[in-house]
Amino acid sequence: YAAGRELASMLPKEELMHVMVFFDGISVNGSKLVASFNAYLPENVRITGGLAGDGENFAKTYIVWDKAIYSGIITAIGFYGSNFAVSYASKGGWDPFGPERLITKSAGNILYELDNKNTLSLYKEYLGEYAGKLPASALLFPLNVRIPSSESGVVRTILGIDEASQSMTFAGDVPEGAYGRLMKANYARLIDGADKATAMSLEVLSPLSPELAVLISYTGRRLVLNQRTEEEVEAVRDVLGDLPGNHRFLLLW
Repeated sequence: YAAGRELASMLPKEELMHVMVFFDGISVNGSKLVASFNAYLPENVRITGGLAGDGENFAKTYIVWDKAIYSGIITAIGFYGSNFAVSYASKGGWDPFGPERLITKSAGNILYELDNKNTLSLYKEYLGEYAGKLPASALLFPLNVRIPSSESGVVRTILGIDEASQSMTFAGDVPEGAYGRLMKANYARLIDGADKATAMSLEVLSPLSPELAVLISYTGRRLVLNQRTEEEVEAVRDVLGDLPGNHRFLLLW
């Protein structure tokens, strides 16, 4: 939270239209980071970005900043100008399965118990043959977290596990009193998600035409799709058509 507050204060506020944030995907609680930016940026400024990952390794991530490579840092890029317009959208492709369980013990983004049972033990039961490949295999089975007052939830991806405490750390908060439910991939819906997210983003931007498209995808999606990953990009291209200039897409995995 403190890091987000400091970065937000460093960004000049005059004509600030949008902020993109990239950060370490292993040690940072995304919920706290986003909350700090929202608290210290002007109300009209929205935030997009992503977590740096290293595939299935869960060891170390890197971010390039000012021609140098760093690990464990957070970067913020401000976009300025009254003529600057940005739109964004996100769609998944994961289907929930199994019962919805009450989060009975957690601390921030660390989940200890579901229905008073150790989280890691429950995950291993559901994962079956995939349990031996944790934490990497958990990328294929994110957690849907729903607060009681909402009909839908948010998807939390795994950052790490702790065998000693039988806990799991996620990329965002998993509050006590909320409900958690495992999710698994649906190939068709993953590709359809890329299509729909692009269409939604274009609808928000209309009647303007985009000049650059930034695609940020989740490591778990790539692990599931494997060689079919290109179909995500093809789905986006089919909706966007040709963009002006030499660079039509900026791809971030």
